Amino acid sequence: MILCVVGPTAVGKTKLSLELAKKYNAIIVNCDAMQVYKGLDIGTAKITPEEMEGIPHELIDFVDVNYNYTVFDYQKDARNILEKYKNRNIIFVGGTGLYLKATLYDYRFSSDDGNKTYDGYSNEELYKLALKKDKNCSIHVNNRKRLIRFLNKKDVTIVKPEKLYDFILIGLTTDRDTLYKKINERVDKMISAGLVEEVKKFYDLHIRSKALLTGIGYKEIYSYLDNNISLEEAISLIKKNSRHYAKRQYTWFNNQMDVKWFNTCYDDFNKTILDVENYIESK
Repeated sequence: MILCVVGPTAVGKTKLSLELAKKYNAIIVNCDAMQVYKGLDIGTAKITPEEMEGIPHELIDFVDVNYNYTVFDYQKDARNILEKYKNRNIIFVGGTGLYLKATLYDYRFSSDDGNKTYDGYSNEELYKLALKKDKNCSIHVNNRKRLIRFLNKKDVTIVKPEKLYDFILIGLTTDRDTLYKKINERVDKMISAGLVEEVKKFYDLHIRSKALLTGIGYKEIYSYLDNNISLEEAISLIKKNSRHYAKRQYTWFNNQMDVKWFNTCYDDFNKTILDVENYIESK
């Protein structure tokens, strides 16, 4: 059995996945694009080894922060996990919908080399290649780094909008005011737990990888450490960007996948667990 637990940040996905894993003797597979990176712990709300309670977790905390881990990488790794544990119950948990859909549906990527340096190409030649790949490409001819990154980006297409695996898709949700309150509280806890210090370790090593410069909770602290904004402004931005991301997550899942939504009962989470288990048993 393959279960998928999705939804926005701070809604209780990790807690639910642990309880379901205990009940169904399952392994848990991370489906959060930032939690794959080693050392990005506090800002991603990554589960700790103690919190795992001995339950096997896969595709979490295993990628160097300097590596640009893509949906193509995740698809390959996740399908290897599905094959490896084909006789076990598996629970995907996370909010990165594209990773999940690329794994479970018939997504196919181009076979282009994703690490070409294009050392022998002029900017004009790179620009022509970019236009050949996408006639609407708007990258400036002199922006060599972006052109190379664009050319190395693997194309993804859905051959058929059909599942490759049977799975049960469960989403956790709550009303907007409650969710935003939980997000704001989580950010405050991250700061108290040492988020600034976590980010500063990478900053002091002069690491400015894509994960650190685009990930919510990290890009804002980098801006603070660059003296572009105050710490208070950075914290406010993390909260704002997290709320906006939660809205985008809802929109994506509602448009892209057939999710069975359950309201998170924060006062009695056992009720949420029971509702989900009853639904699973009815399938």
